[in-house]
Amino acid sequence: MRTKLDLTTWNRKEHFDFFGGFDEPFFGITTTVDFTKGYQKIQDLGYPYFLYYLYQSLRAANTIEAFRYRIEDNQVYIYDKIHASPTIGREDHTFGFSFMEFDEDFEVFSSKAQKEIEEVKNSTGLRHNDNAKRIDTIHYSSIPWYNFTGLTHARHFQFKDSVPKISFGRYTKEKKKLNLPIAINVHHGIMDGYHIGQYLEEFQRLLNE
Repeated sequence: MRTKLDLTTWNRKEHFDFFGGFDEPFFGITTTVDFTKGYQKIQDLGYPYFLYYLYQSLRAANTIEAFRYRIEDNQVYIYDKIHASPTIGREDHTFGFSFMEFDEDFEVFSSKAQKEIEEVKNSTGLRHNDNAKRIDTIHYSSIPWYNFTGLTHARHFQFKDSVPKISFGRYTKEKKKLNLPIAINVHHGIMDGYHIGQYLEEFQRLLNE
């Protein structure tokens, strides 16, 4: 379900028009979140490592309205629920796109997601199917081999994209603290650094639960 945003009364209408004319309207922030308590919970409860922080990230994003905005035909729509479209690596070092439906219940989300992961791993090619093309998603990727302090994405500027992109790297240890790198790239016409700050604050709160 989606609702059209009334641009005539939106206080960001001028920002939307301004950045919407850019060849590259996306901006990005790279930072870290404290993963200490989240990692401990994964260890204690035996949760799938990637799926747990993916779930909490998606859960956080769904609470921030701006992360549910999408641009279609130069109009802004607010989706009721946003899902995940992460890349999944295979044994042959290729990857495929996936679609993971968001559910507030982690066990339900995880069960469906693990089936999707197996389907991707047993397939070939990009799997750029209709689900992977859905815009009511966040494009996720994970780079588990190393830590990073910056990240860019391949972009097709002729394609009018407004889907946020969130990437995770390998955590690092700082004494007893675990830092998880995260890169967030979003369309500047529909959100600012303030909204990314809201997301990061909520994501951190959920990891600390």
